[in-house]
Amino acid sequence: MKVAFQGVAGANSEVGIRQHYGPSAEAIGFPFSEQVFDAVEQGTVDLGFIPVENTIAGNVAINMDLLLRHDVTIIAEDYVHIQHHLLVNPGTQLADIERVYSHPVALEQCRPFLQSMRLIAVPDFDTAGAARALAQRKSRNEAAIAPYLCAEYYGLDILSDRIQEQKRNITRFVGFVRPDRQPKYLQRQKTSLAFNTRHQPGALVQCLEQFSRHQINMTRLESRPVDFLGAPEEEQVRECLTAMSQYTLRIKILGAYPQDFTRLNQN
Repeated sequence: MKVAFQGVAGANSEVGIRQHYGPSAEAIGFPFSEQVFDAVEQGTVDLGFIPVENTIAGNVAINMDLLLRHDVTIIAEDYVHIQHHLLVNPGTQLADIERVYSHPVALEQCRPFLQSMRLIAVPDFDTAGAARALAQRKSRNEAAIAPYLCAEYYGLDILSDRIQEQKRNITRFVGFVRPDRQPKYLQRQKTSLAFNTRHQPGALVQCLEQFSRHQINMTRLESRPVDFLGAPEEEQVRECLTAMSQYTLRIKILGAYPQDFTRLNQN
């Protein structure tokens, strides 16, 4: 099975792919999220796997917009605990390090550690890319903050692990496919949708009230999307969506899929 993700080998997205689909899945990285969606629609990969929200950084807007624009459907979700590791070339000691490279968000999340070690933080395009570049430079006075997989891929040593300030750093990923490749016997426990309200007073409130009136448990509310427990074919969900249609210009079901609740509450 070929699974597309945004980033280079060893990225947190690949950590998530291994967690959800196991080591047999072939993870294929692309520089941009748009290319992940193109690969799925063109059939060069079986599915895409992208982050949509993080407990610290919030909503991943570009990926939510792409889910809305493309003809794909979500079939899975998984919560991945993000762990930042300090990676170095073999033989490097902590006292040797002067500069640390990583994505700006990772650097910010590890700032207390970097400050306590008096290390210079240098922003890079992404975490795994910083680790790959470090290995290519073979420098002994630099380090990278990246996932543990990067040590495996690029021959680096893990000098210190879990160096982020906030230990509960969780990213929610979703897997998606072309509609014609949706699994036949998929458990549809949770639904994501997006909608545009009509340009009239109270339209948004009226839409949101329908979930309460039809006893549907909303699990997430952002400008996009809305997540709730239930599937579109269930009677109360059908009635809710029908009632909402009076106040909307468009409703798009982004996907109905199994709910992942096993990892969200893990430490």
